[in-house]
Amino acid sequence: MSYVDGFVVAVPTANRDAYRQQALTARMVFRDHGAQRCVECWGDDVPDGKVTSFPMAAKKADDETVVFSWIGWPSRAARDAGMAAAMQDPRMPQDMSEMPFDGQRMIFGGFAPIVDI
Repeated sequence: MSYVDGFVVAVPTANRDAYRQQALTARMVFRDHGAQRCVECWGDDVPDGKVTSFPMAAKKADDETVVFSWIGWPSRAARDAGMAAAMQDPRMPQDMSEMPFDGQRMIFGGFAPIVDI
């Protein structure tokens, strides 16, 4: 059964190119460690909510854009091993301060698909 890691983060809009470059590097690392698919989506139609929303969840500032991304893995076991290896890979930033966004506001989690059409 497949497995998905999902992420939501607010990225300073001025850092779009830096984020994209980092995402391209991360994609290579995750693929080298077993990921089947990596998708990065720059917010285009992400409305503010009254009770909850992506901008509220990520504590988006006026000069930021919400990014939604996900990594597809063949299984939870492949994800656990692949993610552990990717985090040790020297191509990945070893310090969150190297990220082009505030990593403390990143929302992430692993998900077992229940519908996949």
